[in-house]
Amino acid sequence: MISVTSVTALGPKSAVSKDEMIQPAETRFTATVPNEEYWRRQIKCQFACPVHTDARGYVRAIAAGDYEAAYLIARGPNPLASICGRVCGAPCEAACRRGSIDQPIAIRALKRFVSDQHSGHLRAPGEFSEGACDGLEEMTNLARFLASREYQRPDGFRVAIIGSGPAGLAAAHDLALMGMAPTIFEAEPRPAGMLYTGIPAYRLPRDLIDAEIELIRSLGVEFRCGVKIGRDVDFEALRRDFKAVIIAVGAKRARMLQLPGSDAQGIFGGVDFLRAMSLGEKLPIGRRVVVIGGGNVAFDVSRSAVRYANDDSERLVARQTETDISRVALRQEAVREVHLACLESREEMPADEVEIVEGEEEGIIRHNRLGPKEFLFRDENGQKVVAGVRFRRVLSVFDANRRFAPVYDDSETVDVEADTVLLSVGQMADLSFLGDVSRLQVDPETGATATLGVFAAGDVAYGARLMIDAIASGKKAARGVYRFLTGREIRQQETQLHVEIEDYQREAGYEGRRRAHIPVASAQERLADPKRLVETGYTEVQAAGEAGRCLDCGVNTIFDGEKCILCGGCVDVCPTLCLKLVGLEQLAPSPEIAALLAASGAGSGDSAILKDEDRCIRCALCAQRCPTHAITMERFLFRQEWTYA
Repeated sequence: MISVTSVTALGPKSAVSKDEMIQPAETRFTATVPNEEYWRRQIKCQFACPVHTDARGYVRAIAAGDYEAAYLIARGPNPLASICGRVCGAPCEAACRRGSIDQPIAIRALKRFVSDQHSGHLRAPGEFSEGACDGLEEMTNLARFLASREYQRPDGFRVAIIGSGPAGLAAAHDLALMGMAPTIFEAEPRPAGMLYTGIPAYRLPRDLIDAEIELIRSLGVEFRCGVKIGRDVDFEALRRDFKAVIIAVGAKRARMLQLPGSDAQGIFGGVDFLRAMSLGEKLPIGRRVVVIGGGNVAFDVSRSAVRYANDDSERLVARQTETDISRVALRQEAVREVHLACLESREEMPADEVEIVEGEEEGIIRHNRLGPKEFLFRDENGQKVVAGVRFRRVLSVFDANRRFAPVYDDSETVDVEADTVLLSVGQMADLSFLGDVSRLQVDPETGATATLGVFAAGDVAYGARLMIDAIASGKKAARGVYRFLTGREIRQQETQLHVEIEDYQREAGYEGRRRAHIPVASAQERLADPKRLVETGYTEVQAAGEAGRCLDCGVNTIFDGEKCILCGGCVDVCPTLCLKLVGLEQLAPSPEIAALLAASGAGSGDSAILKDEDRCIRCALCAQRCPTHAITMERFLFRQEWTYA
């Protein structure tokens, strides 16, 4: 999509000095006229983030060396910012405009860097300083609003939250800020849900989780761990004792495969294995492990299994009969081989590229285009014990519409020996405490379910998504609960403006910098210590260099058609050829183009300046070249203030 940045009626296109500036008459450009929504969408990283973190804002603050402002911007809308700096799926990076030029900015790694600068003193919302940043100041403005006389505190309404994963923590955080009294019920012995039991320590340090939990606890949130709803507390009793309930249990139950031999011993869910590793529980793992699955969780399982071989200090011994213990002890001196088998080809695998590469470095043996057909087993003392997996070749995984529809070649099978099989083929929520309910119907705007006073957030509400999606849904559910209990709604009012930047400059050579490699420990180092962090993180110099690559998409070239003399200088000097001068007849018809032409008084023979936003690198050469100051560099700002509706 190309935007119309200016339409001028100063002269016909013959006034343009160079013929190559004019495309052939038969060329038609699909263009749009910039409006406020258009300018918001230009900040692609922020627009892609489910909680609308101003990634551009904190990346540019890092480039300027202002780590205080960078941290405040990152923490503003996200109560788990430091954790996201380690394990976020980073939709902001996928949307980053720099990626269309070479490689996207390493936004997640930069968030980790600035969070690490403040790791010893994570900030509560009340510590946010006035006017700390220019971006979306959600937490600053929300904290200010909640402290104002306008806000009516809801007298400590008690709200129960089932589950302490990202969605539950985000909901509790915001409810506590609103003056309510949230209590989180967690079935596991420690809080944080899948953050603790589903993400290996080599990716997410436990002390960092503890720090975030303590900050949320300091807001008045109560945690009751080791309490399972439906076993220790009846769900209906919970509804009677609390004004509202948020279900945020997450997808913690592994999907199992109902194939021949699936009842053999030695077949486990991958998330069950991760949980056992995190909590130090005992699970029998043999010397030859096969992991089935091709996503990030499958690699977490595989890489944890590799580390199991080196975790001699915390060797797990099976809780089984004496006969089984003897058998396991013989098998379990160390895991020697870890195989990963998946339906997809190498190019189709849903796992992140870095997971695949690092998995190979750690010795994982990968098998692509194989689908499990049956589990092989042997008899040991009258018990079926898994001995391997029989796979069949996969011809294709998706149909013509990219829907999951695997096609197999049953004429060729491959047997892979194993004494442990770990399944990572999907997860689901455990809603047994609701009786026969297997799926919740959830209002996507409020998180409300069909049951009065019961809300849902996270994977249980919207399916398996990224952690940042779960955080966003938890915040949304908190707003829904507030409206349900008080009859009032807190809404955001947005103010938008453009501010001209005097003496706009960029870092020398920023347009040619390559993405800075995120430092990692060597495979030998990380396998020597199962809890050794894989990523070691950017140094200050590396972080500043990487942040300096940011194109600063909140800055825009603004054209004043009344000053433009159609000299073509901006087109001549543009290094990415993102500007064009074209005749009006070359614009594809549309209502917005017609309205713009009518408002400008332009007609046949006049010209338009077109700008391809995806190619613009905000270098300001066009503004510097313009002899009439018709082009200015302006920052687009949008601020959100909280009010009652």
